[in-house]
Amino acid sequence: MRGLDGVASVDRPVLNRAEDTAVLTAVPRTAPASGRTKDLVHAIRTAVSGVEARTGTDILVTGTTALNIDISEAMSDALLPYLTVVIGLAVLLLMVVFRSVLVPVKAALGFLLSVGAAFGVLVAVFQWGWAADLIGIEQTGPVMSLMPILIIGIVFGLAMDYEVFLLTRMREAYVHGASPGEAIVSGFRHSGRVVAAAAIIMISVFTGFVGMSNPTIQTMGLGLASAVAFDAFVVRMAIAPAVLALLGHRAWWLPRSLKRVLPNVDIEGEALSRRAPAAATAPDAVVPSISVDGR
Repeated sequence: MRGLDGVASVDRPVLNRAEDTAVLTAVPRTAPASGRTKDLVHAIRTAVSGVEARTGTDILVTGTTALNIDISEAMSDALLPYLTVVIGLAVLLLMVVFRSVLVPVKAALGFLLSVGAAFGVLVAVFQWGWAADLIGIEQTGPVMSLMPILIIGIVFGLAMDYEVFLLTRMREAYVHGASPGEAIVSGFRHSGRVVAAAAIIMISVFTGFVGMSNPTIQTMGLGLASAVAFDAFVVRMAIAPAVLALLGHRAWWLPRSLKRVLPNVDIEGEALSRRAPAAATAPDAVVPSISVDGR
């Protein structure tokens, strides 16, 4: 270990009482979060395999940098399945609610765009140092490995909330006879202010975290604030209506095979609006009456 590049010193082995296990402490020449220290951990683990094969011993490498590497790799391996499950279930539920294929896909792609924008802001500020002095960041470094999982989970809930707020009113207007363009205008007229107010509240809350002295809380606050701002005012209130306007009637298209499989929850009350005129014009319609006996 002393011969490895980047090792400053190696302490004498500390044995247990049975003298069958030893701990060796190696001090690197660079900081724990440095890229060279991470390379050193990988170099030690690579060299360990040869020593284990020759001596038959079990050698494990731990420490702050090694733990961060292992956690980061575990989070990276879990990120794709996590996204697949979350987005897959969201697309399925939105498909049931809005009776459409393209609307749920658009919502999922918009969510990914918002998360990507938030990650870009975090990298620019906390790794590249852009405007780091404005929020009191003294030292730049890699973003905490747990942060993408947290941001994705929280932003996903808020993004789908804004999507349902806007699209429910648009869908309701469309199924009651409005044209696609009129449905978009109606949805914004009734739900746009609610989404804007909710987004401003959440952005204000998350921005308050940026003023804290803890880098982890600062990272989470800035990431969530930028994600909510981008998702609400760019994706949901600019890109989404434009895409719906371009798609027209195709935005609310659902294949017949899916219509037979998916349950029809009928949130907009379309079935009731169709049955009411039919019941009123039926020749043998029975009008219920209620008599109240004063006694």
